[in-house]
Amino acid sequence: MSGDIGPHAQRVLLLGGSSEIGLAIIRALAREHRVTPMLLGRDQAAMEAGLAALRSAGCEPGASAPLDADELSQHERVIDEAFAAGGPFDLVILAVGVLGGQDGLDSPREEALEVMRVDFLGSGSLLLAAMNALRRTGGGKLVVLSSVAAERPRASNAIYGAAKAGLDALSQGLADAAPSNLQVLVVRPGFVHTKMTAGLEKVPFATTPEVVAQVTLRGLAAGAHTVWAPPILRLVFAILRHLPRSLYRRLPI
Repeated sequence: MSGDIGPHAQRVLLLGGSSEIGLAIIRALAREHRVTPMLLGRDQAAMEAGLAALRSAGCEPGASAPLDADELSQHERVIDEAFAAGGPFDLVILAVGVLGGQDGLDSPREEALEVMRVDFLGSGSLLLAAMNALRRTGGGKLVVLSSVAAERPRASNAIYGAAKAGLDALSQGLADAAPSNLQVLVVRPGFVHTKMTAGLEKVPFATTPEVVAQVTLRGLAAGAHTVWAPPILRLVFAILRHLPRSLYRRLPI
């Protein structure tokens, strides 16, 4: 496939069907192409609302089906059934994740384990299933929603950051082994104003799902393998990544 998404009607599969960022990416794509969406996730009511909103934004009528990141043994079957029912897909968006575990050692154990399970093990399992399905059906594009926290986890989000770092590394490594007709784009947003982050203390360079969506589409068109949203975070973390730990741990971030 070329760097452009293509002129024909696009079939898009969103894993994490109620993700505000994932839905924003589909809406942004629908401003440029005809899009037929399929949403997989746990919250059926939220997915139905998402499909209605996508229809209002110009998408073709879509479909949804259940998907649980914790049910690892079901992932290949669910992905294969989605490809059989609505594919082959031009674009798959992996937007599964939970935040939680923001108190480090003081986080409830079950909450911390859920973050690590869903954000790395579950998401990694879905990544493998989606990449294999795309490879079998002639290639395509895969967007993985990572986080700037993957660049260097902080004390304030060590559990989430470590889980995202694992997914980020897995995505980058598998992308390097992927055939040339399968593009994997890792998206590293900073703080995004969504329901998931509501109530959290805001940080510099906070952004919106719409901005992340535009950065993502530009990255896909350019054939990029990694993008930051907003783009200035690439420079910010190029500096933070190399700070001595004794200094980094004192930063109010």
